[in-house]
Amino acid sequence: MQFIFGLIGLAIGVGIVIKSESILNTFGRIEFFEHYLGVEGGSRLGYKLFGVLVIFIAILLITGMFNGFMMWAVSPLTQFSQTQ
Repeated sequence: MQFIFGLIGLAIGVGIVIKSESILNTFGRIEFFEHYLGVEGGSRLGYKLFGVLVIFIAILLITGMFNGFMMWAVSPLTQFSQTQ
């Protein structure tokens, strides 16, 4: 089931990256992206970065590495809550 969700997520992520201009025209500019990622292309770049993030998560799902990656990513936060 994770493989199917990964393929769907991969298709969505690629679609976001490829069609970032039409997404920008549909949803408009996002002020946060415009402020922190550039003057004229910030929102477009933000949509593309979001698409790349979706692709990354989808590849983790397809390969079955999502749980391991999440355990690695949050381990610095959880090591202090463990009793010794």
